[in-house]
Amino acid sequence: MTDHAVDVAIIGAGTAGLTARRAATKAGASVLIIDPGPYGTTCARVGCMPSKLLIAAADAAWHSKQAGVFGVDTQVHVDGERVMQRVQAERNRFTGFVIRAIDELREQGILLKGRAHFTGPNTLAIDDGSTVKARSVVIATGSRPFVPPPFRTLSSPVLLTTDQVFELPTLPESVFVVGAGVIGMELGQAMHRLGVRTTIASIGGRIAFIGSKDINAVAVAIFKQELDLHVNYQLHQVDALADGSGARVHFTDDDGKDRTETYTHVLMGAGRSPNWEGLKLAATGLPLDQRGRPEVNPYTNQVCDSHIFVAGDVAGHRPLLHEAADEGRMAGKNAATWPDIAAEPRKAPLGIMFTDPQVAAVGRPWDQLRCDNYRVGVVDYSDQGRARVMHQNKGQVRIAGEAGTGTLVAAQMIGPRVEHTAHLLAWAIQGNMRVGEALRMPFYHPVIEEGIRTALRDLQGHLYLARKPGAPCEEFGPGT
Repeated sequence: MTDHAVDVAIIGAGTAGLTARRAATKAGASVLIIDPGPYGTTCARVGCMPSKLLIAAADAAWHSKQAGVFGVDTQVHVDGERVMQRVQAERNRFTGFVIRAIDELREQGILLKGRAHFTGPNTLAIDDGSTVKARSVVIATGSRPFVPPPFRTLSSPVLLTTDQVFELPTLPESVFVVGAGVIGMELGQAMHRLGVRTTIASIGGRIAFIGSKDINAVAVAIFKQELDLHVNYQLHQVDALADGSGARVHFTDDDGKDRTETYTHVLMGAGRSPNWEGLKLAATGLPLDQRGRPEVNPYTNQVCDSHIFVAGDVAGHRPLLHEAADEGRMAGKNAATWPDIAAEPRKAPLGIMFTDPQVAAVGRPWDQLRCDNYRVGVVDYSDQGRARVMHQNKGQVRIAGEAGTGTLVAAQMIGPRVEHTAHLLAWAIQGNMRVGEALRMPFYHPVIEEGIRTALRDLQGHLYLARKPGAPCEEFGPGT
């Protein structure tokens, strides 16, 4: 048994935990990170990087097949083994950088391999029998794939989560994707474009994080043109096949058709759950909600006024890599200087789904806006110049601005390359830019960015128009 005493103990060696370590060390604190592995961060190992590698392969196949519209005829053959070999090789390269950094921390005595739980407000027990006493603690335990109850009767290798899908030796023959969130849509479309028979099924009618009912309707219509997508399906039964070769799924699709189909795999795309289990938070004496979780201040990452801080996916604020890094830095710095802590403003919210067309949400949540105070400008990409040139003329962008000032506050987007235009709007929103200021910025021709100029012009034309009393307000509001 070994006893450790440090200024800051960090539970978790993902993006948030490693960033917290750097910030706490920079502030002069002694630090110990505790994590059982596997190492490499969620993003690099099972998240954003391997998924983008799979999407890149899918895009190459798809656009080659679509090249005939340009007078370019091609023959495409997808080699599933080679696709997965590249995904895994490049994924291993990305995680290798992190693992080398982890090894250095272990050699320096900064990282302890094991699982930790609280035994008191300032004490932790590790499953190797050692103990840690810390002046403050950062919880950065991340998240794990969520499996809805009806599918928990299935097991690997038929049941796939992001922890397993990127380990496949080749592409599956068929897959039933549960969930139309970012994970489900990205992986589902990629699988389809690589020749895998794919069904994507979800409930609630909404795709991913889209808050605008108008953009959501456009998105559903676009994706249904290509995919076997059902956003309001009813699941009746799911069973593993007796020979272990797959699963039988009985459901009613969006068209009301009763379907019973077999798939070699069922892929979980229903989101992720924060990793609070096993920490024994009751021992901290902190107030916990009915789920046994604490309330975390998003501007300090502090729990109440205590010495405990929470960062990254486990906090549940914005489960994205750049947000996890920001939260880790804030939590690590505040943990090191506690009880002297500082609040920081959050960056403009920015979410991107790397489907084709891409989807993005920027700024304030759409359902927090109201017609009395905000106006909207719209551009439809069906006839946008550069989009037509690329034969990617599908989608719509809606940009919201404050009626009285013209300040840009939010955008909902589906269209070609909106990962780039979303960044421009995020910078403008974070800088409190007004629509007139944005329109005075340069727009080259012909570029996709001209599309958001069209939406900005449309917004400017509506800003100072009063809404008629009693007129219907369908642009914003709960459920839009």
